[in-house]
Amino acid sequence: MTLFKIATENITVTISSLGAELVSVKNNFDNREYIWCANPKYWKRHSPVLFPLVGRYKNDKSQYEDKEYSMSQHGFARDKEFKLTMKSENEIWFNIEADEDTLSKYPFKFKLECGYRVIGNSVEVMWKVTNKDTKKMYFSLGAHPAFAPPSSDVDMTNCSLQFDQDKDRIVYSLLNENGLLLDDKYTIPLNNKCIKITSDMFDKDALVIENSQTKEVSLLDGNNIPFVTVKFDAPLFGVWSPVKSNVPFVCIEPWYGRSDSTTFDGDLETREWGNELDVEKVFEANYILIFQ
Repeated sequence: MTLFKIATENITVTISSLGAELVSVKNNFDNREYIWCANPKYWKRHSPVLFPLVGRYKNDKSQYEDKEYSMSQHGFARDKEFKLTMKSENEIWFNIEADEDTLSKYPFKFKLECGYRVIGNSVEVMWKVTNKDTKKMYFSLGAHPAFAPPSSDVDMTNCSLQFDQDKDRIVYSLLNENGLLLDDKYTIPLNNKCIKITSDMFDKDALVIENSQTKEVSLLDGNNIPFVTVKFDAPLFGVWSPVKSNVPFVCIEPWYGRSDSTTFDGDLETREWGNELDVEKVFEANYILIFQ
């Protein structure tokens, strides 16, 4: 594992070669840290890349062409050592490709490229997935950035979530104890586009928000001032903090894919919100983090 830094006048960003993971964003003027510290008491990661699986397969297994494959939650990319392929003062790129280990869990040859670009007080996170196989490829891809509270002496229950759409509610789903999507839908009423973060908000795990209900989510401090904004085109996203831990941080997670539902049959080609990619084609996506 090697740590790399890119920077602007405003922020310094640190990325690890392990998982191509964003591990730090610091304000250059007051040294404020925006990314969760990965305290293992709560959660040992900062901002893992989720590939080729977001969430869980039912029973941690999938089927493709009459063969069964096993893969743990969120896929293998987050635990792979990535190769550095490009670095400048304000941009960096890494990649991994399929190997014997990945092919034992996932039946496709691929290249995954992860890039980071800093401009002013923002970080653009960029992904490219290339199908290197001789058949159509099926995959999911997602982000899992965890944001620290606005100051070290408070937890996130002093904060709020703000959505960019002018709606009166957000509709969400929950996961069961095995990380699978339940059928029931729930709603949270919005007050001026906002939801107050409470100590029990995540007692039933992540909130799964589908169908492009918003394209921008901000974390607001106790004075209703944004300190982190996440902009994305992904069709769904999750909001999460560890269950019954008084919300030490909050993750806002743009996703191209999600966990299987409790009733799913395991066929990799028909997963809800899954992506497919023809031979030698490239899937590209990004999201932007803005820090105040």
